[in-house]
Amino acid sequence: QVQLVESGGGLVQAGGSLRLSCTASGSIFSINAMGWFRRAPGKQRDLVAIITSGGTPNYADSVKDRFTISRDNAKNTVYLQMNSLKPEDTAVYYCYAGTRGITKGDYWGQGTQVTVSS
Repeated sequence: QVQLVESGGGLVQAGGSLRLSCTASGSIFSINAMGWFRRAPGKQRDLVAIITSGGTPNYADSVKDRFTISRDNAKNTVYLQMNSLKPEDTAVYYCYAGTRGITKGDYWGQGTQVTVSS
């Protein structure tokens, strides 16, 4: 039973930057990995980046060296710093949290729109 609230999406020109934030509430003690997925128009939902509870990140090849994922466990918050944005980054971005123990499961935010203009 985890709730995820995202913020930071918007409209930006190609080459610009945005920072997404996602704060978890509820059974936050059970959260393991957190991350970001995205769904572009007409495409499936794809992994962008994920970070373990210990702070180890993994990235999709398409965003590696441009995006940085981080988390602040004290604030129950995960961030996605997006630099050198491209029009193909345009998508709805979804926060993700995986839980363990008695509440094991997958939880998703409502999504935040990122639009990159050329």
